[in-house]
Amino acid sequence: MSAPPSPQDHDRIIREHTARWLDARTLFDLRNRFQRDGFVLVSDIVPDELKRDVRAEVMGLLDQHAERRDLLLKTTGDTPRFMSVVRSEIIAEEGELITTLYACDALKSVIERIGGEAPHPCTAKDEEFLITRQERPGDTHGWHWGDFTFALIWIIETPDLEHGGMLQCVPHTRWDKANPQINRYLCANPITTYGFVPGDIYLLRTDTTLHRTVPLSRDGLRIILNMTFASERDLRRDLTGADRWWEDEEAEAATQVEAGTGTRA
Repeated sequence: MSAPPSPQDHDRIIREHTARWLDARTLFDLRNRFQRDGFVLVSDIVPDELKRDVRAEVMGLLDQHAERRDLLLKTTGDTPRFMSVVRSEIIAEEGELITTLYACDALKSVIERIGGEAPHPCTAKDEEFLITRQERPGDTHGWHWGDFTFALIWIIETPDLEHGGMLQCVPHTRWDKANPQINRYLCANPITTYGFVPGDIYLLRTDTTLHRTVPLSRDGLRIILNMTFASERDLRRDLTGADRWWEDEEAEAATQVEAGTGTRA
């Protein structure tokens, strides 16, 4: 029986794979799209075998550790969070492949080449990873920004477009936690909507891209793995807002609600 791949094996596999995929023309296109849109699809960043292994690990972690969240968040103007999560610390302890890929130099090199700056591990360990599952009518990750610059999002499951779960984005915006003014941004800017299939991966500029998932219109599954990376300037930034809802459902900025209704519990 052969030994499982080592971190060095994964680094080599990804480096060889991206050397074939990321030619000069593709890189130019991806960098331009990312700078313009704050979003770019990078589904070919790893081979399909690795995607299957990541999917298996994500599903196992959900089965064992999912925690439901139903709340509104003050620092994003009371937009909703209706979903189940697996917290970062649990993923760090039990997600062997996920943590290996997060530290993979070949993967970070691709993010740097597309994003234009080096990604670093988050200074906040509770933000390195997050698994989310939306499954009920009304489930959504409402309009928000991120505290850190880069998110690499792995689409594990997603419903048909007719049933919601798409990503919507407004790039080149600014998060003021004391006065988010989300509706003003939505009125003043075009909103771009992206649909996906299982196995897609995208890179998102989360700190300046206002984004949300379209609420599910019926029972279904939208499951993602989020790997968050910091830029150099993020390493010197203090986190504010008492709004770390994924880590603590009773965070100061969170208001508990009845799922899908917006009614305070």
